[in-house]
Amino acid sequence: MRKIIHFVHTSLDGNIEGPNGEFDWPAMGPELSAYSFSLMERADTFLYGRPVWEMMAGYWPNAESISDDPHDLKFAPVWRSSPKIVFSRTLTEPGHGARVINDSNLVGEVTALKSEPGKDLLLTGGASLAAELTAHGLIDEHHVVVHPVVLGGGKALFPESSERLNLQLVDSQTFDSRTVLLRYQPASQ
Repeated sequence: MRKIIHFVHTSLDGNIEGPNGEFDWPAMGPELSAYSFSLMERADTFLYGRPVWEMMAGYWPNAESISDDPHDLKFAPVWRSSPKIVFSRTLTEPGHGARVINDSNLVGEVTALKSEPGKDLLLTGGASLAAELTAHGLIDEHHVVVHPVVLGGGKALFPESSERLNLQLVDSQTFDSRTVLLRYQPASQ
């Protein structure tokens, strides 16, 4: 069975975006970039919630004309050629080679997706979709990259919930003398 890997960047104060939606603070040094590409080798499909999709679709199709960052230049063609799935109740025509799964039957759709042949599935960023998939036991690994910035507010990595989430730390790494990866799996695995 395919795994869902949640790969996300967070600030030291636990936010995935700043108070005004800023996402200009993650720094992809060479070691972190290499790690992200190792995850892409494990996966053959990218998963997105609608808000993250809109950010990705606004950048990666034309990244080479926007950025000269080595990571961006290497990732842009990978993003364009990879299958992409967007989970949304409102989006119907995502473009850029993506298909939409209406999340009215999220558990059934994702369970079926995990049962299909292929490599793992990489869920990049986001909070709401990741939290919902986690609540249903559908995420197999969380790869959380902590950046040395305090945003002072914004969107939390996990939305408030009345349910406790127990995870097991399975690995940690430091990249570029700057960021720390914390890799977790559900405590029951």
